[in-house]
Amino acid sequence: MTNIMSWGMYPTIESKLRKFKNLSDLKHTLSNNDNIIAYGNGRSYGDSALGENIIDMRPKDYFQSFDEDSGLLEVEAGVMLSDILYSFVPRGWFLKVTPGTKLITIGGAIASDVHGKNHHVEGCFSQCVKEFDIMNSDGEIINCSRESTPELFRATCGGMGLTGVILSAKIYLVKINSKYIDQTTIKTKNLKETFEAFEEYGGTPYSVAWIDCLAKGDEIGKCLLMVGNFRDDGKLDYKRAKQKVIPFNFPSFALNNLSVRAFNWLYYGRVKERVTKQRVDIDTFFYPLDAIGRWNRIYGKGGFTQYQFILPKESSYEGLEEILRTISDSGKGSFLAVLKLYGKANENYLSFPIEGYSLALDFKIEKSLFPLLDKLDEIVLRYKGRIYLTKDVRVSKETFEKGYPDIEKFREFRRVNELDKKFQSIQSQRVGI
Repeated sequence: MTNIMSWGMYPTIESKLRKFKNLSDLKHTLSNNDNIIAYGNGRSYGDSALGENIIDMRPKDYFQSFDEDSGLLEVEAGVMLSDILYSFVPRGWFLKVTPGTKLITIGGAIASDVHGKNHHVEGCFSQCVKEFDIMNSDGEIINCSRESTPELFRATCGGMGLTGVILSAKIYLVKINSKYIDQTTIKTKNLKETFEAFEEYGGTPYSVAWIDCLAKGDEIGKCLLMVGNFRDDGKLDYKRAKQKVIPFNFPSFALNNLSVRAFNWLYYGRVKERVTKQRVDIDTFFYPLDAIGRWNRIYGKGGFTQYQFILPKESSYEGLEEILRTISDSGKGSFLAVLKLYGKANENYLSFPIEGYSLALDFKIEKSLFPLLDKLDEIVLRYKGRIYLTKDVRVSKETFEKGYPDIEKFREFRRVNELDKKFQSIQSQRVGI
């Protein structure tokens, strides 16, 4: 048995870590064990990749082929996004869709159907997936695509590893001509200005806002909105940067209302003008937290959770205003508070995004936190929103399924294909999927 946890460091469980040398070995593991879930690089925040039996996918990390004309890359499921970037940015290629960390595997990106700062333009990660190979509960390997196996594709992309073990994938990269981004930063005074700025700069390919979730009164919703696009200067010398590592878990009292409020004041105050322009590199714009190794230790040994929800566009302003007031009144602020604008939803059964606005907040785990999150759940549901499973560690079955109208299609797919007993995580058991 192995003690294992996710990036949020909560919960820590004992699990049987299953390794495999080849596909026959993996088939044997599946045939002799139930309650299995694939595990990538452990960067999901909650319990979506924790279970009784965990299959370690990290050694399955080979590059298989690349078509220079179309940008189609074939890799094994354990390949990290960072591996792709270090290999292909110098050749003038970038990920078509990327989340806020490059330290996740391709298999994890598909299972979570991750999204990024350009969802309003490009959609989720599944939009750049041509096909993938997946092993089902019988050990059969299925080549899956939208055209050949549409239901399996819709269930797997965003399906949290509950439809089988993803083995490899073909994904499209996008051509770029610089490692630098022309960034514009817009400083807003309140939520109204924030929404106006998102709309004004909606044609920019990439956008994301840091929002001060402890602001009160007329300043509720003030933010720094960063928008940008790649430069065209031919500078492609992108390489691995040295990380600064947090050496130990911070004391639990270090992150509190006062320290978060001070950070927010300094971070917001560092920008003096309403509109400023910068040249920043890929890591600064897309992956700022990856520069700090083990940054999860900031929250102390008790761990943390990220609360991420999305609201339909038509109710986003009113809903976000109520949620931000509720958080501000609670005093449980987050210095990592990310607001993004999303485009239309896809057809995948459990993919998170819908057309609207999403807010992601990190909270230190403590007893008084969960009543606040339950209260936020009620507000999210009232405004027809949903919770992101990849970040979640505590949402109830009732709350989860109210946000996902295709949940019964997903459950039925699992039952009919006899996947429900074979592939399970702590999370899937908690929310009944």
